[in-house]
Amino acid sequence: MAIATKIQACIEQSSWIRKMFEQGAQLREKFGAENVYDFTIGNPSVEPPQAFHDTLKALANAPEPGMHRYMSNAGYDETRNAVAEFLTSRCSKTVSGAQVIMTCGAGGALNVVLKTLLNPGEEVIILTPFFVEYKFYIDNHSGCAKVVPTLADTFQLDLAAIEEAITAQTKAIIVNSPNNPTGVIYPAEELKALDSLLKKKQRELDSQIYVISDEPYARLAYDGIEVPCMFDCIDNAIIVTSHSKDLALPGERIGYLAANPDMDGVNVFMEGAIFANRVLGFVNAPALIQRLVTSLQHESVDIAAYEEKRDLFYTELIKLGFDVVKPQGGFYLFPKSPIEDDVAFVQKAQEYNILLVPGKGFGLPGYFRIAYCIDKGIIERSIPAWKKLAAEVGLSS
Repeated sequence: MAIATKIQACIEQSSWIRKMFEQGAQLREKFGAENVYDFTIGNPSVEPPQAFHDTLKALANAPEPGMHRYMSNAGYDETRNAVAEFLTSRCSKTVSGAQVIMTCGAGGALNVVLKTLLNPGEEVIILTPFFVEYKFYIDNHSGCAKVVPTLADTFQLDLAAIEEAITAQTKAIIVNSPNNPTGVIYPAEELKALDSLLKKKQRELDSQIYVISDEPYARLAYDGIEVPCMFDCIDNAIIVTSHSKDLALPGERIGYLAANPDMDGVNVFMEGAIFANRVLGFVNAPALIQRLVTSLQHESVDIAAYEEKRDLFYTELIKLGFDVVKPQGGFYLFPKSPIEDDVAFVQKAQEYNILLVPGKGFGLPGYFRIAYCIDKGIIERSIPAWKKLAAEVGLSS
């Protein structure tokens, strides 16, 4: 069967995460699930909060007439207002439901935003390491991804590199904090410095540059660190997020986009985004799950459990001699590969039934990603295998 040449090329470059996840299924069949340590995919093992189950039961036991019919393409007003109320409580400015669109997850929200903003050939800056789907999403809407490094030792914003990358074709920059895969959180002062930089470049180039803030991990922050509200730091900011991580609902595909009320042309943007949500084929976010999350905007999974897993894993890796920046949020670790070829290291790890994702899959070779959103027992059982792997590649504890 002949498929589009472009899609065939995308398949060949497609996600290392999925490739390794599928290899894990083969290993589990061969060695038994209890003997395979799969750290590939950010698919939380925790269950949603009890409030989710209570709300689901209440809706099932007392269904409202018409609750499964179409609604406004932007979503239910009560859900949008609930999101706006939560954002207002988190930020120093008032957000209204008119600045919110319910979407099919953060991926749906990103595609809606990019379709709304991009003219063919315009550039979107993405920062290494990055979620690999960003490149495909940008290409979906005839944009060009422009890859810019972060600071080598910290993964924080490299403002000088960002400034050098901006051209008259630059339309947006995607910022992901807490970051997948590093777990780094960008502090407010750095984001405000980015805002100043973008305003300077906009004046120079007579253009508008938007910051698209991808925030599915914003509730998962540790050590008392708070994730800054992007609206308090950057005027031309659009938040895209989902409840995949904070409510442990990745399969439900529910999220939203929200525009800073201070954004230039915010009403025109919202009109365009509502149209894009429809014509991309999403039409609207699923009705039932919108109703479910309306009352859950202040709910979250147990963050302390994730922090405990991070501390356990990070401590053991440091003992074994791995070089890794301690994550401030999210549920990933991104250590340096102890051998130059990160793909070769990941393949070596498979010999010990340890499944990882090479940094190459995030645009930064020489590293590898660990997802620790799994049962703590799997992490604990994997430690002897990690010790053997570390010894083979020459690390000293």
